[in-house]
Amino acid sequence: MPESPETTEALIQRYYAAFNAMDIDGILACLTDDVAHDINQGDRENGKDAFRAFLGRMDHAYSEQLKDIVIMTSRDGARAAAEFMVHGIYKVADEGFPPAHGQSYTLPAGGFFEIRDGKIARVSVYYNLADWIAQVS
Repeated sequence: MPESPETTEALIQRYYAAFNAMDIDGILACLTDDVAHDINQGDRENGKDAFRAFLGRMDHAYSEQLKDIVIMTSRDGARAAAEFMVHGIYKVADEGFPPAHGQSYTLPAGGFFEIRDGKIARVSVYYNLADWIAQVS
């Protein structure tokens, strides 16, 4: 069934609402089983199991809320982009990054999506890693 801009926007809104609530089941419900996840300045991971593990690592080390979310969709609803501000607390040191002691940070970020059969088939997230490191160092 073809997507529409409205159904795609509603899907992305559900995805980010679940993220802000750290509702892992709600996040995963928005994804295809074979979802491709492009991690900022990192590798591509595939599948819901990998996405669930990523969310667990994120929840362990960071507490984040996404605010001022603006969603844009293609006319056919097959792709979307979102721009937002990440407001976070660095709780526990993440491997390869500076020590954590509850530092707060605010970063502009963006997400890009491919939609298939009413679910997110690819999510790619981008932010300025050097800016984040400077804020928590």
